[in-house]
Amino acid sequence: MKIEQFEDQGLAHYSYAVLSECAREIVLIDPARDPQPYYDFAQAHGAAIVAVLETHPHADFVSSHLEIAQRTGAVIRVSKLLGAGYPHAAFDDGDSFTVGQLTFRALNTPGHSPDSVSAVLSRAGQDVAVFTGDTLLLGDVGRPDLRENAGNLTARREELARQLYHSTRAKLLTLADDVLVYPAHGAGSLCSRTTNTAHSSTIGAEKIGNPALRPLSEQAFVQELLADQPFIPKYFGYDVELNKAGAPAYGPSVRQVPRLAPDAALETGVLVVDARPEAEFKNGHVAGALNIQAGGKFETWLGSIIGPEEDFYLLAADEATLTALVQKAAKIGYETRIKGARVGSPSTEAALPTLDVAAFRQHPEQYTIVDIRNASEVKHEPIFAGALNIPLPELRERAPEIPTTKPVVVHCAGGYRSAAGSSVVAPALPGTPVFDLGEAVKSFQPAGR
Repeated sequence: MKIEQFEDQGLAHYSYAVLSECAREIVLIDPARDPQPYYDFAQAHGAAIVAVLETHPHADFVSSHLEIAQRTGAVIRVSKLLGAGYPHAAFDDGDSFTVGQLTFRALNTPGHSPDSVSAVLSRAGQDVAVFTGDTLLLGDVGRPDLRENAGNLTARREELARQLYHSTRAKLLTLADDVLVYPAHGAGSLCSRTTNTAHSSTIGAEKIGNPALRPLSEQAFVQELLADQPFIPKYFGYDVELNKAGAPAYGPSVRQVPRLAPDAALETGVLVVDARPEAEFKNGHVAGALNIQAGGKFETWLGSIIGPEEDFYLLAADEATLTALVQKAAKIGYETRIKGARVGSPSTEAALPTLDVAAFRQHPEQYTIVDIRNASEVKHEPIFAGALNIPLPELRERAPEIPTTKPVVVHCAGGYRSAAGSSVVAPALPGTPVFDLGEAVKSFQPAGR
């Protein structure tokens, strides 16, 4: 037996290939949008992919389960509660299947979603590992507030939090302490608050070290779990529905994105996502363009600022970056919204002014300061007293709330988000100077210190 973990660092996503070496057969668990790494793994081991197991319809990325099944003939196994729109076999409490000497047993573990399942892997009757999806993570549990308006089944966050309490304690924690825990996400995912950077754990280690699993009453668990959850990106509900239906094949869908010639005009009224470095963007860009820079968590911020129903143009500094960004957009199913992709900006008519940081430091009261960090970040570490907090994912809708009686300074925690934020605010407040504090924010002491 061999368990191979695949990591997508941008989305903090883990997927798995479980190889039965005697049967030369593979079971995939929660595969990412690009199926090629799994095909490569199968070829390298002379094995066939015979099953694809989805622990739930994912909100933060698009899975390739349907594409893989159509190419390889593998059986997709999901909970019947998911209401899948593609051929599949039910995988719920009491269900199991065998590959070689390996057996996969279903546990319904609702809480992160109503249709979540965990898969217990056993060999020769001995439990070896459990693939927990987003139910049990390393040092945390999945968030319960993503399925109030999406999916075949919906539930209020309080109800899901209660289900999660019982799924962890009555099901997962009854497994032996030496059973390995393989989650679908690690630190940095918006599906939880975990900061644990490990790639796997054991049931015993989680019992000891996971704060969400310490002795708590159900009500205390619910209250603690619902407090200070991260924001919900705009694309999450869209991805749940796309995964429920099954996404189009990755390669053909990426290749259909139109590539624009340098002299091609951009259609008026269509959003422009300019992914060039912020210094280039500030020197000149298409009026109204949004500066979501390449690198970082581009796909997360793309899907947090722009809704899944909105078309957009995608601009990048060079061809290699442009290709990579189209692929990143495809991870969240946004490649179909790209109206055209091109290198460079067709216009430099708009620009953003440079902030005199020394003058701002001397008299911050002469500016309207907009803090675009998440509310929990501001609560934990306020930087400027009296700053107006509008989180970046809400900024396009709420920019008109910003007073225009003073110049505006936009800041985040390190500069990446404020580049995007200032590009959102500037065209929304014509006639008002809008500045990006950028990385200089790191030189300011938190308020009250």
